[in-house]
Amino acid sequence: MCTYHDDQSQQNLPCLHCQPHTYIRMVQHMIERCIILRMTRDECVKALDHHASILPLVTLTVWRGLQRENKDFFETYGNFVSPRPFLSKILIVNKFQINQSTYLPNNMKT
Repeated sequence: MCTYHDDQSQQNLPCLHCQPHTYIRMVQHMIERCIILRMTRDECVKALDHHASILPLVTLTVWRGLQRENKDFFETYGNFVSPRPFLSKILIVNKFQINQSTYLPNNMKT
């Protein structure tokens, strides 16, 4: 038995100290569920802390790892769940227009 277990109800979950790989995968899965629910990073950190007793530092570390692996997704997702939806939509449209203009012939650019 792990000496880090202080609560009997948490024994069904993997332990960060006993099974770190399993624990990290569990946190990653929970973050993915938060993303499906369109939660911001901060909302996800608070929810996992409150409902699953996942330390915020652990959630942030796993979130950053996912961000490094999926830069484009998280950039778009961050704009999508931004608290300023109108500004986010403008930024996405402008980015799309900039990306498109690099592929257009010179006579078709505005």
